[in-house]
Amino acid sequence: MNKTVKNAEEAVKDVKDGMTIALGGFGLCGIPENCINALVKKNVRNLTCISNNAGVDDFGLGLLLQGKQVKKMISSYVGENAEFERQMLSGELEVDLIPQGTLATRLMATGYGMPVIYTPAGVGTEVAEGKEVRRFKFNGVEKDYLMEYAFEPDFAIVKAWKGDTMGNLVFRLTTRNFSPLVAMSGKITIAEVEHLVQPGELDPDHIHVPGIYVHRIFQGENYLKRIEQRTVRKKIVMEVPFIKK
Repeated sequence: MNKTVKNAEEAVKDVKDGMTIALGGFGLCGIPENCINALVKKNVRNLTCISNNAGVDDFGLGLLLQGKQVKKMISSYVGENAEFERQMLSGELEVDLIPQGTLATRLMATGYGMPVIYTPAGVGTEVAEGKEVRRFKFNGVEKDYLMEYAFEPDFAIVKAWKGDTMGNLVFRLTTRNFSPLVAMSGKITIAEVEHLVQPGELDPDHIHVPGIYVHRIFQGENYLKRIEQRTVRKKIVMEVPFIKK
């Protein structure tokens, strides 16, 4: 089944105000840049975004925040975005901070068709406020576990290195991050790829997301591949003493 669409604008054409979107990416690595830009141009508003982090001020989800298109962020790490901080502290933006492992597992639960998970992460903290806690004995040890609901995003959007027209995806190195779990979670999953190939060109052993989870795919363009914090080691010059024979 050919799942290709022309471009990002066509891929997100039916994203509407008030919807929930899960997005892949870790820091600025593996960000679905084309689709985010298309959502900015579409000016869709009151979005709930599920993503490990919120981009930076001028890139990634930061662009949607800049245009005040997001009403709620469900994230783990948000420390690189000054506009996010401003909106959160002023009460303009609703924020649900979630332990990173819990975020990943709730996405996975959605893909597996599991309505809830139980996790010890967050028990006894603000994360547990208003949530059910149950005590289980596991491996001979009794302790409390927090019940967390699976996510229910209307759309899931990821960026992969390679994909075929049937929606099978391959990620390169760190760009894999949350993206396979995000791809599993959407009622409709959109994938933008750097290289779009024909069925049979991908090694089956290298596929990270099978096409059954992907509904739309297109080849993206003009990727910036930003680096969040560029750090380099100082050049070390070693002086070798001259030895006279």
